[in-house]
Amino acid sequence: MHRRIIAPGALAAASVLLAIPASAASASPGAPGIGDPYYPAYGNGGYDVSHYDLRLKYQSATDELEGTATILAKTTQDLSRFDLDFLLDVSEVRVNGAVAAFTTSGEHELEITPKTPLVKGATVTVVVRYSGIPSSKQAYGFTGWHRTADGGVGANEPEAAWWWFPSNDHPLDKATYDVSVLVPDGSQAISNGTLQSTSSRLGWTRYNWRSNKPQATYLATLAVGRFDLSTGTTESGIPVVNAYSKDLGDNAGAARASIERTGEVADWLSGYFGPYPFDALGGYVPNTNTGYALETQTRPFYSPRQFANGSNVSVVVHELAHQWYGDHVSVAGWKDIWLNEGFARYAQWLWSEHEGEGTARELADYVYASHPADDAFWTVRPGDPGAANQFDIAVYDRGALAVQALRGEIGDDAFFAVLKGWPKKHAYGNASVADLQKYAEQISGKELGPLFDTWLFQPAKPAAPAARTASVAKVSAAPGQPKSWKKIAATNDVHEH
Repeated sequence: MHRRIIAPGALAAASVLLAIPASAASASPGAPGIGDPYYPAYGNGGYDVSHYDLRLKYQSATDELEGTATILAKTTQDLSRFDLDFLLDVSEVRVNGAVAAFTTSGEHELEITPKTPLVKGATVTVVVRYSGIPSSKQAYGFTGWHRTADGGVGANEPEAAWWWFPSNDHPLDKATYDVSVLVPDGSQAISNGTLQSTSSRLGWTRYNWRSNKPQATYLATLAVGRFDLSTGTTESGIPVVNAYSKDLGDNAGAARASIERTGEVADWLSGYFGPYPFDALGGYVPNTNTGYALETQTRPFYSPRQFANGSNVSVVVHELAHQWYGDHVSVAGWKDIWLNEGFARYAQWLWSEHEGEGTARELADYVYASHPADDAFWTVRPGDPGAANQFDIAVYDRGALAVQALRGEIGDDAFFAVLKGWPKKHAYGNASVADLQKYAEQISGKELGPLFDTWLFQPAKPAAPAARTASVAKVSAAPGQPKSWKKIAATNDVHEH
């Protein structure tokens, strides 16, 4: 699904269109959810966002956030009312310049009623003024905002935006972003994309970030704190910005030793997945007490605990693989999470092979043998795990086994053509597991329904796959643990929130 920013020359035509009122009979409220069965209230119906412009002010000492969000969207039906997903306190909403009525409902719904109904196909500008303390807000009993000693961080999956900007919070509605953040001198604001400019005045510094490729809302991130920054470029010319909290303590060296290899890893992954799809790269490590990492677009979030036992480039490989599998091509629905996690885990197996610490096949054999047939591991279906099991270890490890089974079934030539061709086919859009199966069948010329069903949808341990690649050894009853396994297993909680 591709988005566009409104060209200035189109504003006059858009204003004429918006002057035509929708029929009272045809206009109706947009749905309070986008239709995802895993999360019925996430996202919203009736419109499609093309761009978010966020102008923010953040007080590091108190966690107070003030903001003005300007949202550019296009209606997909005649709308009498529509929702945004949001938790902070709203003081004013304007739709196409006119003050709009608003109220809240449910756990995170901001209901907006424009002065006049909106016609289907209209270009709409929504301005929301708001403030609040993100760390004080909860929905469904949790928070997606992490308070730190020197600021705060917005990074969570499958939801994070509600705590710092109003949005249509589902991967199906991707958009471009401008994020401008005013913070006290001595603090920095880290976000996605490229840093366009900074400016200082009267004890405050403003950071202006831009993401010019479509980005899912949960992949948008904001971190304010005291960071040490490192900059550089990849061999392919992509600018790299990494940020490390100044108070990481004993984890600081291991974090740097891992994340400073970001450019190297991204260049290596491009050999498997195709050209890096964005114009910025990096990672950041705030001093949070969480344990997970997250593939926030162009600038993954890493918790310090990911490096508590030393450097671990494998977690960097995992999050950077997501830049293609999860960010460039995003899920059509959250049940399609295997497209993200199975392939990111498999990238770790390929890295192990690259480093001479165990081949992908050896890792597959080890994982397969490590779980007996009566292990609950096999009851989780990676192709549709259910919301409760969305980040279960089986989605990662059984998911990677499914990728290896696909490789064995169609052979290396077709398999690596799929790995590289898939992101290109669905560039900056969304896709499902069914779409991947269809694409792999087209590339390989094989009917893959039984294989996908066995490895992704059956709640039972599959029979050991036949060896189809030249380097495959016969599956042993008890294969030895590959050297890379401890580093890979150390990333098992990358998305356990």
